[in-house]
Amino acid sequence: MDKVLVIGTSYGGLEALKIIIPSFPKDFILPVLVVLHIGDHNNDSFIDFLNNISKLNVKEAEEKEVITAGNVYFAPPNYHMLIDNDASISFSADTKVHHSRPSIDVLFESAAWSFNSGVIGVILSGLNQDGTYGLKTIKKYGGITMVENPENAIASIMPMSALKQTKVDYVLELDQIAAKIIELSAKM
Repeated sequence: MDKVLVIGTSYGGLEALKIIIPSFPKDFILPVLVVLHIGDHNNDSFIDFLNNISKLNVKEAEEKEVITAGNVYFAPPNYHMLIDNDASISFSADTKVHHSRPSIDVLFESAAWSFNSGVIGVILSGLNQDGTYGLKTIKKYGGITMVENPENAIASIMPMSALKQTKVDYVLELDQIAAKIIELSAKM
C-alpha cells in the first residue's frame, strides 16, 4: 500500500464523519485513518454505528496492523496513532499535542513521512489547532490537502487554523468532500 487518506477532526466531527465515511464506495482504493478527539472516552458505539451505515469496514485500529483498502481505522482513546514505513499502524502514549492524544498532527506527519505524495489529508470541524502542522507537512511532502469550509463547519477554529498556515488544495462544503476524495484517489 503506497497511498492513504487521513482525516482529523474534533468538536463537530461525529456529524461530519457520519456524512463522509458512508459516502465511500465498497471498492474505495484508499485505506482511511481517522483521528477523532474523544479524550478518555471509547468510541465503540460510534464505530459500530458507522460500520452499520458504511460500505467500508469501520474499526478501531490495532497495533502493528497493516493498513489495507476497504477499511477505516480509528485511533483508540489516549494513544497517538502513527503509520510506519511498512504501512503498519503503531501507537504511542507520548505527551499530548494541542491537549490531545490521539493527535491529528502525529498521524498526519507520520503519513507524510511514510507515503510522501501518496497522502490525502483532510481537516474537518474542531476547536483547536491540532492538524495544522500535520496538514502543512503533508503539503510539504507533495500530498493533497483539504479542509472543510470553516464558514459552515460546526466549529471553525481547526479548519481556519489550517487555512492560515497552509496553501490548502481544496476548501469544500461537507457534502462535497467525499466526492472530491473519490475523484482524486482515482488519479493518484
